[in-house]
Amino acid sequence: MERMNRARLGLVGAAAVGGGLALWSAFGLLRSRSAEQVEYVVERTIDDRTEVRRYPELVRAETTGSSGREAFLRLFDYIQGANDSGSDVSMTAPVRQDDAGEEVSMTAPVRIDDDSRDGVRMAFYLPAEYTPNTAPRPAHSAVSLVVEPPRSVAARRFSWWTFDWRTRRQESKLLDAFDGSELTPVGEPFSLGYDDPSVPPFLRTNEVAVEVEW
Repeated sequence: MERMNRARLGLVGAAAVGGGLALWSAFGLLRSRSAEQVEYVVERTIDDRTEVRRYPELVRAETTGSSGREAFLRLFDYIQGANDSGSDVSMTAPVRQDDAGEEVSMTAPVRIDDDSRDGVRMAFYLPAEYTPNTAPRPAHSAVSLVVEPPRSVAARRFSWWTFDWRTRRQESKLLDAFDGSELTPVGEPFSLGYDDPSVPPFLRTNEVAVEVEW
């Protein structure tokens, strides 16, 4: 009888964990997918995880911090009203980061670029309604608005946490995918993060990307 009760308790516990995991997954995905996505056109599919996209002109708010947390909080202040209009700016996916060894993610995507001399360079893409002339000017002198001209970008998807070793491995696979093709990478790879922190790692969408020409 005691053994049966233990078995029942085990089943109840497993069900509770499973239900909690499902709620965690659903809540995180709902929050992530509610963010506006940066639009693009797929120009070419290289393999089941890698494609070449054409992006229009984009405006991003960018800063460099000694840590990912510092850079993130500075940009978050900007979209929460630390700008010359005092207005909130909607979050857009992805967030870009040029990583110097520390991973920070929010809604999708965040951009992270690798520059160990300067720290973590991070950028939030602004919604399509903003142009270089209409985007609110940052109140913080360390935050700048950067205009990305139309360009082609190769991106490779992967999941789980974006630990440095995993990101580097994906960057190598991305660059290896160009072998035998006319595609030439321009500049250094960067990371794009698409998910709210509440999304469990096995459901996360991350990308490594690099500008290309041919």
